[in-house]
Amino acid sequence: MLENSNVVRGSSTEHSLCILEQKWASVYSKVQERKVKLTEGLSLAKEFHSNIQELLTKMAKCEESIGLLPPASFVLDTVCAQLQDHKTLVNEVNCYGEKKTTVENAGSRLTELSRKEDCDVIQNLIMTVQDRYKKLQQRTAERGRILEEVKKNARQFNESWRLLLDWMTEVEQTLDTHKEIAVSYDEIKQQLTEQKEFQKLLRSKRPMYDATLKSGRSLHERAQTNQDRQHLENLLAELKDAWDTISGKSLERQHKLEEALLFSGRFTDALQALNDWLYRAEPQLAEDVPVGGDKDMVSNLIEKHKAFQKELGKRAGCIRTLKRSVRDLTRSSTADAHWLQEQMDELESRWEAVCKLSVTKQDRLEAALQQAEKFDGLVHTFMERLTEAERVLKYGVIPEEEEGLLAFRRQHQESMSALQAQEMELENIRCLGEEILSSCHPDSIITLKSWISVTKTRYEEVQTWALQQGQKIQSGVAALEAEKEEVQRLLDWIASAEEALNLREQEPLPETIAQNQELIEQHMVFMEELNKKVPEVEHATKSCKHKSISKQQASPSKRPLTKRRSTQKIQPAAHVPLEHLDPQTPQLSQLVSHWQKLWLLTAARQNRLEQHQQALKEMEEFANFDFNVWRKRYIQWISHLKSRILDVFRSIDRDQDGRISHKEFIDSVLASKFPTNSLEMNAVANIFDMNGDGFIDYYEFVSALHPSRDPYRRTLDADQINEEVSRQVSQCNCPKRFQVEQISANRYRVSDFRSQTAIQKMFP
Repeated sequence: MLENSNVVRGSSTEHSLCILEQKWASVYSKVQERKVKLTEGLSLAKEFHSNIQELLTKMAKCEESIGLLPPASFVLDTVCAQLQDHKTLVNEVNCYGEKKTTVENAGSRLTELSRKEDCDVIQNLIMTVQDRYKKLQQRTAERGRILEEVKKNARQFNESWRLLLDWMTEVEQTLDTHKEIAVSYDEIKQQLTEQKEFQKLLRSKRPMYDATLKSGRSLHERAQTNQDRQHLENLLAELKDAWDTISGKSLERQHKLEEALLFSGRFTDALQALNDWLYRAEPQLAEDVPVGGDKDMVSNLIEKHKAFQKELGKRAGCIRTLKRSVRDLTRSSTADAHWLQEQMDELESRWEAVCKLSVTKQDRLEAALQQAEKFDGLVHTFMERLTEAERVLKYGVIPEEEEGLLAFRRQHQESMSALQAQEMELENIRCLGEEILSSCHPDSIITLKSWISVTKTRYEEVQTWALQQGQKIQSGVAALEAEKEEVQRLLDWIASAEEALNLREQEPLPETIAQNQELIEQHMVFMEELNKKVPEVEHATKSCKHKSISKQQASPSKRPLTKRRSTQKIQPAAHVPLEHLDPQTPQLSQLVSHWQKLWLLTAARQNRLEQHQQALKEMEEFANFDFNVWRKRYIQWISHLKSRILDVFRSIDRDQDGRISHKEFIDSVLASKFPTNSLEMNAVANIFDMNGDGFIDYYEFVSALHPSRDPYRRTLDADQINEEVSRQVSQCNCPKRFQVEQISANRYRVSDFRSQTAIQKMFP
């Protein structure tokens, strides 16, 4: 087009085209750069989201698999295998940590290429991955700690069990390979001495045996699977059978040696051996010997007493044999026979006393076992209830809503009543524990005192939590009551303010600017007072939830920007306060609705007063309206925009029909930055519409703005040329008007030859 036209080289058209090409090249290069960045960002975003989703899915499956893992086994081989599997799990979690680091780096790179709102989404995704990984690490570490602890306890039990079992197996073989019972007195005495040494060794192993049994029972109680319980039961039964076997064989050999000593004719030694055994046994059976204690201790004492009763039963045969032998010997009246009878009578009386004491101790042990079981049941039940109460009191979230808070307070009162009932159980535990301590075995004193102290401490701790939570609930209820009072006070103030505002609205507006300005100042004072109440209202409604806002509401569609400036400013839509809140109680709903109503009424009155004040000022200014002054300002404004009258008219004439209505003309000028008002524009539109048909054509528009109508401006050649050009253009009624192009100062190119000739004749 440029080549076919007769445009002079170096003209403004060629210069504008060159600038356009440069701008196009610049825009195209920027678009290409943005396209590259968008392509890179898209690939990064796809890779990032796929990696995030894959990692979250894998970690969720891993966490689910951890939840499905069997509990820690108390069988040593099984728990060792579980630890090996746990190492594999730890390696897998560490791999997730490396992938997490990769995702974080990709997220950082993607953040640099993203918008601010997208950065928040990326950061939230990364935080989700970090939280899930942290939780997975915690669960993995917790399981590892439990497995290590269980392995340590199982290994200690297994080592003690193995040492005892090996020793008892070796001892049993030794007992089986002992020499036959001797016949001579000296050999029998020697074998009895060796047997006593063995009994002493067996008694020294008893504490280790009891400790191993106790450890095994503890593991059995903590075991969570039937296989572990059965395995531990088998180990304990095997250990107990082995101990009972060697104890039985030892007692049997002791019994045989004593019988051999008796049959060897040494009645004195046999009587002395039995008396020594009874002397040793009698103090252990005395009624002042404490038999009370915890459940495990009493069970061990019962097992020991059963073993003693079994030994007592076996020695009953020796007593009967001695009685027959002494009866045969006392038939003679020798002095030795008389002495033997006295010794036998003493032995029988001591034997009967030991038997009675054995029965009494059996009864005492059974009563002590009942006490111990009752104490154990009370303690465990008490601790379980305290744990449940602590879970509710310590970790229960206090609601903020009134209904939820009142329900939570009722629940807390029930918990406090239950806790007070627990105080009675604590007193029962203390009384029963002190009763047991009065006849407690020395080895069980520390255990019982520890249980009594632990129950008391736990109760005091839970009670402290309960009191603290009660104080928090009471504070919450008091805050709710204060909030109600505050809301009611605000409602009363809003009602009085609304009533006063309505009374003012009923009064007619004044006709003078000064009086209206006084009303505006009074309303400003009212608005200041209203603004002072805003923090109080926001504080009273802080407990309200926020409404869920859709994306379209959160970011409404942008309207096209228009140059809408005039002396009379269009008031924007009034902002509705607290519109994002969703009140949960009727009182708060009433406060929010009344506050919004008062706010809108205040804004409406302010708008009304300002519009009335503006109207009064416009009327005052319109009284001295001079169209020539207005026209001069409008032409200067058009010149300042570096536009032509034709361009201005075409910008107003949207449909390009060659004429504009009064409304189009007035709205366009008011929407521009030109300082005027509606009163002036109505008058100007009537002046522009020379024929009074309700429309302004281009000729009327140009004629109204013709410089010759300005009596204060001196006519210049340039003005005459512009007037003639405008007049010639206005006379063209064709659908497509001829074009006029200004080449230089006072020089024009006109497509119509006649117009060009007329202009040349005027100014040769």
